[in-house]
Amino acid sequence: MRRILVVDDEEKIRAIIRKYGEFDGYDITEAKDGMEAVKLCREQDFDVIILDIMMPELDGFSTCREIRKTKNIPVIMLSARGEEYDKIHGFELGIDDYVVKPFSPKELMMRVKVVIDRNGGRDSASTNGHEIFQAEGLVIDFTGRTVTVDGKRAELSPKEYDLLFYLVRNRNIALEREKLITEVWGYDYYGDDRTLDTHIKLLRSSLGDYRKFLVTLRGVGYRFEA
Repeated sequence: MRRILVVDDEEKIRAIIRKYGEFDGYDITEAKDGMEAVKLCREQDFDVIILDIMMPELDGFSTCREIRKTKNIPVIMLSARGEEYDKIHGFELGIDDYVVKPFSPKELMMRVKVVIDRNGGRDSASTNGHEIFQAEGLVIDFTGRTVTVDGKRAELSPKEYDLLFYLVRNRNIALEREKLITEVWGYDYYGDDRTLDTHIKLLRSSLGDYRKFLVTLRGVGYRFEA
């Protein structure tokens, strides 16, 4: 059963999310503040955290930073504020989604499902605080930023790591070229889009027999299938 940690200082909000989450078959754990959430994450594993920003003592941003020191759990942030700054700051911390209050509980649960599917839930193993993805002889350590092919370390450039990690985190999803360029190189990238093809070629070379996981979608982009 997939596990969700709901962190909000408002009991009413936690109760609503628990009701809809349990109806959808999730195991719900509640935390009334950031400190309690950090403690729970040190002791337990969760598939996703629904995290409020505006909380006393330790706000959502600080809570996210503390949790990420030991575990890379997907985070959906909740906020009564929809300012662009808050959203940008959240995504800079590596959150997976941002939902503005008041929200639709049904839509929130759909977003939870998408985030869990995209990240593979706890099917991506956690070892000594490291999030690991493994398919056959390919092992990817997201936390340590390492890639191992049949027991041998693959040496990738920083952008090759970023591209591979994004593809794997969004595995089995058709990713358009423009989407990949924007997410990996940034919104302000104005270079030649053939850079993407070059990095894909380099990745395939580094992955050896596991290049089969990198599928070209003609006229669309790429998909990681494993």
